[in-house]
Amino acid sequence: MENDASLRQHIVNLLTKAEAHADFESAVKDFPEHLRGVTPQGGDHSAWEFLEHIRYTQHDILDFSTNPDYKESKWPDDYWPKKSAPLNDEAWEESIAAYRKDLKALCTLVQDKSTDLFAKIPHGDGQTILREAMLTADHTSYHVGQIVLVRKLLGCWK
Repeated sequence: MENDASLRQHIVNLLTKAEAHADFESAVKDFPEHLRGVTPQGGDHSAWEFLEHIRYTQHDILDFSTNPDYKESKWPDDYWPKKSAPLNDEAWEESIAAYRKDLKALCTLVQDKSTDLFAKIPHGDGQTILREAMLTADHTSYHVGQIVLVRKLLGCWK
């Protein structure tokens, strides 16, 4: 029991805390509106593109983890936004809110003692909730690092 609770808390911390690197909240906080769609020289994507990619991928992983009728998205077309900049500040904030909502749902799933973290997801091919939560944390942290790099290159990182 104690190890189970500890594992669940470690996973939630991995998803939500800034332990070994910047976290999502720090990366998007106070991002200047006029720079959100700018791809820095030598870069491949804008902060908006990374934000939307993180949001969509996390949503997709959550959907796969919980929805027996899950439909696989097309890579890479469905995982990246069509435009490099948000339409407006509201779109930026809505994307962040959607990310937070899905993150909360994923953390709730992990923290739920009735969730068997090691059971294979019935409609998958060997994946488990534990694997999907760690995949989400890994994927998010990778792209959060890219948002931080974009901010540094654009001169808007602390």
